[in-house]
Amino acid sequence: MGLPRKSPSLLSLSLVSITIFLGSFPFVATAADYTNLVFKGCADQKFQDPSGVYLQNLKNLMQDLVSQSSQRTFSTAASGEDPNAINGLYQCRGDLSTSQCYSCVSKIPKISDKVCGKAVAARVQLSGCYLRYEIAGFKQVPETEFLYKVCGSSSSGRTEFEKRRETAFNMAEEGVKSGSSLFYTGDYQSVYVLAQCQGDMGTANCGDCVKTAFETAKNNCGDSVSAQLYLHKCYISYSYYPNGIPTISSGTGETRQRTQKTVAIAVGGVAGLGFLVVCLMFLKSVVKKRSKKHEGY
Repeated sequence: MGLPRKSPSLLSLSLVSITIFLGSFPFVATAADYTNLVFKGCADQKFQDPSGVYLQNLKNLMQDLVSQSSQRTFSTAASGEDPNAINGLYQCRGDLSTSQCYSCVSKIPKISDKVCGKAVAARVQLSGCYLRYEIAGFKQVPETEFLYKVCGSSSSGRTEFEKRRETAFNMAEEGVKSGSSLFYTGDYQSVYVLAQCQGDMGTANCGDCVKTAFETAKNNCGDSVSAQLYLHKCYISYSYYPNGIPTISSGTGETRQRTQKTVAIAVGGVAGLGFLVVCLMFLKSVVKKRSKKHEGY
């Protein structure tokens, strides 16, 4: 079976950059939030696969990646032989354990099948991990290609905040270049920052990618007090806590302090806020029905 005609690149994914404006305060996510869907990118082109070879290779690839995620937080794999080969990788957030990584990655195959179907290339990003795959020969976009952003509300004390944020950004850029894990968390005067690069990058390229991500965040989110921004091979987040960076519940009864663990911004918080609104609307409806019932007696 011949290789399907190549999509031009991951730019052709049906991925729309969406800015989500958060409330007047940054959200702090707990460990349970790491499996929330952040965004998905699906190639427009579908497998032309009457014999089922590609889909079987994709299934095998997914099983292999999920299995590896129980042992390490980043890995690549390939399934099938040319011209039917499919390549893929996953990566988990640097502060997740291997058991949490497995829990995160294992949810992606089902999500990918639901949101992307038979797409020849796809990326599914959850709060704590992502997985992507593509047919062999699929053209890749640059490492620093912009994919997605989440911007928070604006700062009232713009100048002072931006100075603090700039220092925190510089710390993160140096942190990923000087460390061995391509992952950094830290804070400077109430600005918490996180940066991570794809596990196969060199430290210098990682530093360049993170620097580009921070510059893109400043250009796209302005003086937002929190933001989350994803490039093709790295992502960053930051959040400003004027009253001090809070401790975070790990979801296991443990509390941990700010600097070496992730304060995830908001996608999970937005979903949680929406759920709260739905619950309040439901309760309001119930109260109204009961009131009308009593009025009828």
